[in-house]
Amino acid sequence: MSESQLRQDLVRYARSMYQRGYSSGGAGNISLKLPDGNVLATPTNSSFGDLDADTLSKVTMEGELLSGQKASKEILMHLAIYRQRPQCGGIVHLHSPWLTALSCLPDLDYANALPPITPYYVMRVGKLPVIRYIRPGSPVIAQEVEKLAAEHNSMLLANHGPIISGKDIREAVFNAEELEETARLYFMLKPFGMNTLTPENVDELNTLFNMK
Repeated sequence: MSESQLRQDLVRYARSMYQRGYSSGGAGNISLKLPDGNVLATPTNSSFGDLDADTLSKVTMEGELLSGQKASKEILMHLAIYRQRPQCGGIVHLHSPWLTALSCLPDLDYANALPPITPYYVMRVGKLPVIRYIRPGSPVIAQEVEKLAAEHNSMLLANHGPIISGKDIREAVFNAEELEETARLYFMLKPFGMNTLTPENVDELNTLFNMK
């Protein structure tokens, strides 16, 4: 796929997420890996709702700006994931309401913030580890993300929101949507209790779909 088409795809997916309330104002950032090995990302202080394909930030894997506007201060998180997950082609970082609410709960299980409510959560995400609160834009976030990225395609930043990857931008967006929906179901069910998948159910899914 050409760089021009990938630029249009990034804008289209970002606008769709904005229109459905996954990102508000200038919150969140999204990126994809280009065929030349560089990364295309949302510029700093941009909105998912009105991105311009021609002014997107194009950076090297070291973070050097090649063209477009200055990249988001959180581009370091994206680059950390790309380094650890060579199979990754797209990343979404959101301040979506249900997952951000989850990130603010006390007594979160930092190994996995969400139980296996549905097979789709297990197949698309598997587990959702939590990274302790670190101020947005700090290079320390990228360091903590990098420690987990090889084994997890999604992470939850405490009091902040999720960062989710996929083999391409389409899959990253689908994974983000599934994760946000799982968080919404979790809050809906929490007052009543819930039946979750058993460890055997999870093992079967992991074996069949080779999840990692």
